[in-house]
Amino acid sequence: MEKVRAKKHLGQHFLTDLSIAERIAQAVKGHGGVSAVLEIGPGMGVLTDFLLEGNLEVFLIDIDQESIAYLNKKYPQLGNRILEGDYLNYDFSQLLPEKYALAGNFPYNISSQIFFKVLEEREKITEVVCMLQKEVAQRIASPKGNKDYGILSVLLQAWYDIEYLFSVPPHVFNPPPKVNSGVIRLTRNAVKKLDCDEKLFFKVVKAGFGTRRKTLRNCLKPFQLPEEFKTHPMLDLRAEQLDVSDFVFLTQKIEASRGTH
Repeated sequence: MEKVRAKKHLGQHFLTDLSIAERIAQAVKGHGGVSAVLEIGPGMGVLTDFLLEGNLEVFLIDIDQESIAYLNKKYPQLGNRILEGDYLNYDFSQLLPEKYALAGNFPYNISSQIFFKVLEEREKITEVVCMLQKEVAQRIASPKGNKDYGILSVLLQAWYDIEYLFSVPPHVFNPPPKVNSGVIRLTRNAVKKLDCDEKLFFKVVKAGFGTRRKTLRNCLKPFQLPEEFKTHPMLDLRAEQLDVSDFVFLTQKIEASRGTH
């Protein structure tokens, strides 16, 4: 079978080291009893081979027609579980009506967008095991107080427990990326609903990190903060010094001043 060419405009870097692919596949634990796993951007199936060795019902999605043709030849047994399309715009409600895990060597240029979709689908996606740019992987797994900590860290940590598993050097890819990569695992936590208006929570987190050097008092000016709260010491902090529960607390205060309770 002809090999698939890695396409720059799709951000493709094919993993060539089988031991790393095996480690990624073995990190999928089937959290919450799930057996279905959707792999994003399987390329030539290096990771897929190891996912298929587990007791998992494997689905593949790739936007690259050349990859899809290759995968259909390589895995005829998967049939209609090989999907051609863009993960970001694909509706999985019919195909994956139950809970499932997500895995893959995520294209670096869309990894943040993938995670925003994970947040939208958080009731169904119980686990994510993925490789992405090391910087982004560290940011997502970072605790508060760290310069890497940002919007995605807070939003994902609200609903997932996150572990940074290991780093991957550029030379194990074809073509090698210009950056190091990192593998992380997200495991859905027990939070069903935050103790505040969740849409407002998203807005407060985004505003808080809008200007990183500013204190929250300045970043949150567009929101009506209750008068008696304006002297609260938390507002002298910067967003990166707050964890999920702090942001929930802030959101509750803003909510109360709007009289939404």
